[in-house]
Amino acid sequence: MLDFTDDKDLAGIKLLAVDMDLTLLADDGSLPDGMAARIEALDRAGVVFCPASGRPVPTLELAFPESAGLIATCGDNGGNVVYRGKTVYRDRIEPALWREVAARAVACADNVPVLCCYDHAVCLERDRAHFEGVYKYYKDIRWVESYDDVDDEANKFSMLFPAYDAEPAFGSIYQPEFGDKLYATNAGREWIDFMNLGVSKGEGVAHLCEHLGIDIADAAAVGDTYNDIPMLERVGHSFIVANAEAHMEAHARYRVPSNNDRGVAVLIDAILAAKGAA
Repeated sequence: MLDFTDDKDLAGIKLLAVDMDLTLLADDGSLPDGMAARIEALDRAGVVFCPASGRPVPTLELAFPESAGLIATCGDNGGNVVYRGKTVYRDRIEPALWREVAARAVACADNVPVLCCYDHAVCLERDRAHFEGVYKYYKDIRWVESYDDVDDEANKFSMLFPAYDAEPAFGSIYQPEFGDKLYATNAGREWIDFMNLGVSKGEGVAHLCEHLGIDIADAAAVGDTYNDIPMLERVGHSFIVANAEAHMEAHARYRVPSNNDRGVAVLIDAILAAKGAA
C-alpha cells in the first residue's frame, strides 16, 4: 500500500472528510493538538473540513467548538449532512422499518438499542446501566419503557454491544435478516448501525460535494473501519490510518500514520504544505 506522501496531487484536494473514532481521535478520545488552527488554515486554503461519523451532528459540532462556522458535518453515517449550520441533506427511516430492527434487538439481551433522531436518541429504561456508553455519542437521551408509542422521526437505528462482539452478531443475524431492507454496517466492534438503503458516509460526502460544487474526485477521506468503506471508495483521494485492520487496505489507496501518531493532522499539514499554505 502506498504512503500518503505518494499522492502527488494533495494540492488539488478541496474537501477532507475524516472519521472520528480510531481515525482522527486517539485511543483516549482526544483530538490532535492545534486542530482549530489547522481547520482555519484549511479554510483559507480552500479546503472544507468535514468530520464524517456515525455520531449525530450535534455531537460532532460539540467536538469542534472553535470551528463551528467553518466546517461541514456528515453525521449519522451520512444520514444528516450540515454545512456551516445549514442542512444540506437529511434522511428519514420509515417507522415500520426501524420497528422491525428494534423488535429483534429488544428480544436479545446482548445489546443496547438506540433510536437516533437527528439531535437526540431514544433508549430503553432497561439499559440505563449503559448510560455512559450511549452518552459518549448522544448527549440528549430520552428514556422510555418500550418503543411501542415512540413516534420521533429518525434516520438511524443503532445497537451498542458492550462486549465488543458486534461483528459476529452482524454477520450471523442482522445483515442476513435486514440487509435487503436497510443498509447495515459495523461501526467498529461495538456498534451496528442501520440506515436506509443508499445512505452511507460515501453518499453523504457526495451530497456535500454537489452542494458545494466540488468534484468528488477532488475530495479526500480518511477512515479505519467498515462504515468508512463507502466514502473511501467514492472520493478521489482515499487514506486509511496505520491502525486500520488489514482488510481495509482493499478500500483505500494510501496510508497515513496511526490515530495515536496523529495521522490525520500529519495529512492536513502535508495538504497545506502542498498548497503553499503551511
